Amino acid sequence: MLDNTQIERLEAEAVNSAKTRQPLYAPRRKIFPKQASGSFRRFKWLVMAITLGIYYLTPWLRWDRGAFAPDQAVLLDLVNRRFYFFFIEIWPQEFYYVAGLLMMAGIGLFLITSTVGRAWCGYTCPQTVWVDLFLVAERAVEGDRNARIKLDAGPWTARKLVLRASKHAIWLIIAVATGGAWIFYFADAPTLVVEVIKGTAAPAAYVTITVLAATTYTFGGLMREQVCTYMCPWPRIQAAMLDENSLTVTYNDWRGEPHSRHAKKVLAAGQPVGDCLDCNACVAVCPMGIDIRDGQQLECITCALCIDACDSVMHKLGREHGLISYATLSDYNANMAIATAGGSRAVDPSLVRSADGSFSDKVARFHIRKIFRPRTFIYMGAWSAVGLALLYALLTRERLELNVLHDRNPQFVTLSDGSIRNGYTIKLLNMIPEPRTIIVTMQGLHGAEMSVVGVDLPADRSFAIPVEPDRLKMLKAFVRQPADQVRGAAQSFKFRVENKATFESDEYTATFNAPEIAR
Repeated sequence: MLDNTQIERLEAEAVNSAKTRQPLYAPRRKIFPKQASGSFRRFKWLVMAITLGIYYLTPWLRWDRGAFAPDQAVLLDLVNRRFYFFFIEIWPQEFYYVAGLLMMAGIGLFLITSTVGRAWCGYTCPQTVWVDLFLVAERAVEGDRNARIKLDAGPWTARKLVLRASKHAIWLIIAVATGGAWIFYFADAPTLVVEVIKGTAAPAAYVTITVLAATTYTFGGLMREQVCTYMCPWPRIQAAMLDENSLTVTYNDWRGEPHSRHAKKVLAAGQPVGDCLDCNACVAVCPMGIDIRDGQQLECITCALCIDACDSVMHKLGREHGLISYATLSDYNANMAIATAGGSRAVDPSLVRSADGSFSDKVARFHIRKIFRPRTFIYMGAWSAVGLALLYALLTRERLELNVLHDRNPQFVTLSDGSIRNGYTIKLLNMIPEPRTIIVTMQGLHGAEMSVVGVDLPADRSFAIPVEPDRLKMLKAFVRQPADQVRGAAQSFKFRVENKATFESDEYTATFNAPEIAR
């Protein structure tokens, strides 16, 4: 175990410290976050690998849908107006599935925030993930925090020029790869990548790559924390999502204050001293450049790297981890009440410890049951309800649809033999990637018969119509009824379509119009 004075004190100052608050539009101060190590950093590496893997690799996954559909597992086919997601195929009129998923994403974000704070921001937000990736490249080229600070402050030498050019070149490669990966979601990836390289791709592909590369390079490499602080609305919204039982990254000053690097001298003088030795490790690793000891701040994305840094120091000193930890406001207030004797005095960390130096049994500790409260149950219930509704709609949806449009002008025609004829446009929608033969039948309308333009068969009440895979088939049909069978100026009847192989069917109630005199 080390003594307080043996722990290195890092020269790190928060960019917007509580002691020296900067104006809102102050010039940016560069942040050089130190490489952290610990359980939360490992978890962030895992999340970064998974999210980047999903983004870059998904367009290359294959899914066999047969000979009449693309085999890309995830594809947003704008040309044919289809969205393919593995075994699911979404048509434009089924956009409510996307709307439902967006609702689930929003409710899920509320649920996560109300339970574990800004976990989305700290772990899975694209801005966080790509900034982490850019920092990996920066550290690989320029070194860790101290080396980067020294390089930035030094004169422009040949070495500095080479390092900076190398770093920005890697950033540009990442940015272009990010823009390139995006366009592969909208066309067959293997085909499109060859076209892009040969220069034969559509201009929209190159424009999209350029725009996304520029924004990725700017946001991930140049602006970084400023995107979260000034551009993102969520830091301002999330405060409404939190309550006293939400987990947030917290500096437990009820055990950390008063902080001092010379604990033995302070104790010898009869003064209380906390566990914090003001080493600034938490400030040095923060990608937002804040000091968590200043309390909850808009800039904090709860990435928990300060927890790893502080736990590492506490481990070296042989003290309990958790000086900085995920904690709820209710637990924090309860422990502060103990450390301040109910608010009657300054923080005295000895009040939270027993005679043997361990924490008192009165100290409040987090328990998982605090997450499960009415608020989270409401969010969870709403999220589950939307999900179940989408699942039910997906499992019960029909893949054969019928729509019929009556001719508007003329609404009817009186033929030479006195019979009445109405014209209809029949739309058969085959929503599976296989050819099908659809039986179109007319039900009702006594004595009437139907003829279909382009079908070389005599008039009848039923026809077998071949429909191509994943296509809309439009038919022009004429329904004729003898004059002596007409029962009114407007008679209702049905068109019915059926696929005998899959037992799918659909019906449409149409109207047959006739002149008043025909009655």
